Amino acid sequence: MHILIADDHAVVRRGLREILDDAIPGATFSEAGNGDEVMGQLGKSTIALLVLDINMPGRSGVDVLRDVKHAYPRLPVIILSVHPEEQYAVRCLRAGAAAYINKESASEELAIATKRILSGGHYISTSLAEKLIANLDEPADKPLHESLSDREHEVMKMIAAGVHLTEIGERLHVSVKTVSSYRSRIMEKMHMKSNAELTRYAMTHGLID
Repeated sequence: MHILIADDHAVVRRGLREILDDAIPGATFSEAGNGDEVMGQLGKSTIALLVLDINMPGRSGVDVLRDVKHAYPRLPVIILSVHPEEQYAVRCLRAGAAAYINKESASEELAIATKRILSGGHYISTSLAEKLIANLDEPADKPLHESLSDREHEVMKMIAAGVHLTEIGERLHVSVKTVSSYRSRIMEKMHMKSNAELTRYAMTHGLID
């Protein structure tokens, strides 16, 4: 049983490794600090499980998840995140993740999720399950940001947080012109005209801190 742990902080990787080592006796581990290292490690050995941080340097963990599921569709992936479940969980699950776990509860949930996933199942936390059930009672009209693609959603959050278009382009490795195109589509889909309006919306819906 070989598990790949991907996080850009060595101390976090060490902590996750200790949790999984206790939960899965005899497991072996590899580590990666960014998306390129993840793909490189997957190409070198047979991995049974990938534990992937969503906040990777360079390309986001969501982008890495898509690449992984495209190249290795049967590989189960657990997404770890500091973001609240309502911000990313459903998007990650739709993209192929087997579980989405908030880092604050990783020490309690990671071992449980890993055992369930390695047995062929999926895992969602009790709090996320309650949120999904609660959504069944909400009106059918979805919030405006639900109409955005994953990349548009990512750009929208950065714009709302006050990140300049140039820096967004650098983070996503795309041109400023491309970021501007994303911004135009976001504004059109969400029926907004200014960054300030977008920021108010994002704060109201808990999309940024």
